[in-house]
Amino acid sequence: MTEILRQKLSDSKAARFMVLGVVALTMFCGYYITDVMAPLKPMLESEFGWQSSDYGFFTSAYGWFNVFLVMLILGGIILDKMGVRFTGLGACILMVAGCSLKYYAIAYGSGFEGTILGVNTQVMLASVGFAIFGMGVEIAGITVTKVIVRWFKGHEMALAMGLQVSVARIGTTLALSASFPIAKHFNSVSAPILFGLVLLCIGLIAFLVFSVMDKKLDASMTETNEEKEEPFKVSDILFIVKNRGFWLIAFLCVLFYSAVFPFLKYAVDLMINKYNIEPEFAGNIPAILPFGAILLTPLFGGIYDKKGKGATIMIIGAVLLIIVHSLFAAPVLNYWWFATGLMVLLGIGFSLVPSAMWPSVPKIIPENKLGTAYALIFWVQNWGLMGVPYVIGLVLEKYCITGQRMVDGKAVNMYDYTLPMIIFTCFGILALVVALLLKAEDKKKGYGLELPNIKK
Repeated sequence: MTEILRQKLSDSKAARFMVLGVVALTMFCGYYITDVMAPLKPMLESEFGWQSSDYGFFTSAYGWFNVFLVMLILGGIILDKMGVRFTGLGACILMVAGCSLKYYAIAYGSGFEGTILGVNTQVMLASVGFAIFGMGVEIAGITVTKVIVRWFKGHEMALAMGLQVSVARIGTTLALSASFPIAKHFNSVSAPILFGLVLLCIGLIAFLVFSVMDKKLDASMTETNEEKEEPFKVSDILFIVKNRGFWLIAFLCVLFYSAVFPFLKYAVDLMINKYNIEPEFAGNIPAILPFGAILLTPLFGGIYDKKGKGATIMIIGAVLLIIVHSLFAAPVLNYWWFATGLMVLLGIGFSLVPSAMWPSVPKIIPENKLGTAYALIFWVQNWGLMGVPYVIGLVLEKYCITGQRMVDGKAVNMYDYTLPMIIFTCFGILALVVALLLKAEDKKKGYGLELPNIKK
């Protein structure tokens, strides 16, 4: 009995997996709103008169505050200074506030007149709301990642991160497959956003539940007299930015995710324009991608925990990314079944890289600096999440219009997606180069990326 009392709460498998379930629910709610607008692009064009450049501008807003106001880096510093409970709660509140403004802009913005800074008022308000939400969900992301490191260190860390990603991807799947049907059923583009706002409120409540459990972990650590790490200092940022391995992971992150998340923003439109799939069903094929990640990310994370080979897993994922996007760009086999097969393959690649990339960071950076390290990685990633969708929107509007078709009695543009898919392929090639460099750096510095995570 005495031995049990001397254990940390995180030594209980049931307790740490309960925590994982609670924080993963919060991220599920956030990821739904992240991609809720992707299937609605044709409706935005037909109902509100948005152009592809407007949609690209709105999508790029996700990273505005994170990148230009460095709010994500500040969030990481706050995370290391104030802890996961304070930072996570603030992030959840930002998500709810941003989604509320976004909903208001879409629900009531059709009557707005004029422009703000040369941008349609509705587009600008929706974009600002998405920017606030993006700040919140990214800070929530680094917070949940540090929660997992805190609760699973020395245990099933990669598996836990994989499971968290899987639950979050269910949110993406739901957004891609259900947003258009919800909007059509209620005859309102804003209906799926309102549903997401309700989900975010549930996610906020879930994080409050986690906070209670995490406070109990602090108490159990005090009882076991566990030695605490040195507190984070702002000067520790220099330690992080001088680390070559850190930058290789950061660059791999931005290149890989720039070829996946911005692609998802346009994937439904790609299915409609290239593969002639009806809008009501077009979101179901891109939904395969996150669904594949739901099943496979924990599997690959478990392999990394037990067998290692983290750098090799990242290389294989980058190769799959190149194959899929190059085949999407090729003017061949424009059939729904071929697109479905490519999405399955991309889902495998989408599972491989994150399952190994995120658990590798604690092998390079000490735990007391992890919040800032993850924040810096997410900050670099947000340059891609902000810039790439906007560029794709401009490319589509300037170079890829092939004609028009009718949506609900209104004419909307048709597009050739060859050039955008070539751009995504280039990101995959660069990601492969960086993954190879990371494996070489690991061999040189001995980070242990090829070694198992579970300590025997």
